[in-house]
Amino acid sequence: MKRTAYFNYIEEKLATLATSIELKGKLNILDLNLHSENFYRDFFNRLFCWNLENLNTKKQNAEAIDLACDLNKIVIQVSATCTKEKVESALSSDAIKEYKGYNFQFISISKDASELKKKTYNNPNDLVFDPSKDIFDITSILRLILSLEVNKQKDIYDFIKAELGVDVDMVKLDSNLATVINVLSKDDLNKNDQPITVNSFEIERKISFNRLASTKNIIDDYSIHHARVDKKYEQFDANGVNVSASVLNRIRMEYVRNLKDNTDDELFLLIVDNIKDKIIKSANFVSIPIEELELCVNIIVVDAFIRCKIFENPNDYKYVTS
Repeated sequence: MKRTAYFNYIEEKLATLATSIELKGKLNILDLNLHSENFYRDFFNRLFCWNLENLNTKKQNAEAIDLACDLNKIVIQVSATCTKEKVESALSSDAIKEYKGYNFQFISISKDASELKKKTYNNPNDLVFDPSKDIFDITSILRLILSLEVNKQKDIYDFIKAELGVDVDMVKLDSNLATVINVLSKDDLNKNDQPITVNSFEIERKISFNRLASTKNIIDDYSIHHARVDKKYEQFDANGVNVSASVLNRIRMEYVRNLKDNTDDELFLLIVDNIKDKIIKSANFVSIPIEELELCVNIIVVDAFIRCKIFENPNDYKYVTS
């Protein structure tokens, strides 16, 4: 389901940004704080169809407020400091008097603001301000995104990817998923000289039990490679490299993470897509044609299905032939 993929990506990037702001702030490195003003200007313009401007481009270090939209009569403070004193300081500032009647909003860019939403505030300049609605943090922003229709989510996803994707993706890590795919892709997969070790009747039972109608053909086609994958895992593990457990756990985590919002064939295909994306982003992935990559990913995901790592097992399920 595209909706889940978009939301998971947005959640990951916003959480990463918030963590980076928090850690850098402790080191008194404030570059992300400044960049966040323009980031949230453009982000909220897309999210709410506003026309916010960064006041600091007109007046450096503008007091109390950072963003404003005269058309919608909105002023916003963007801050890594998340305290009642910080909010009240903005509300009582002389600089904000000219915005009397505007809606004041506060964005906490790194900390949870749930407690701030419950407090009452001195508002001497009579701005429109409802703490429960007008204080934002990562959690409340994600809650809004979760309820958007899918085309709107796609727009936010594209923006987040353009703003945060490159910087975060620059540092790639090796993955055991890529290690297995690199090795598996060198095999002649048209030649099946591995002994068949799976009980096809049991696999059919599991397919029916999980109502996998469309992906049944994928499982049927690639279950014959179970012995091949098993041999690869044994070779890695025999050398003291715990590849099999980490790869199967990674596939299972994709299953568990997406189980709530997806079912049946949709869930199976989403797991395949997400595993493929993680392999492509791995530093140690040796590029191969996309068709070969999809073939290899199908093989390891089907293998995980057979091994009871993803989807429910029927009673007394035994996938290995005796």
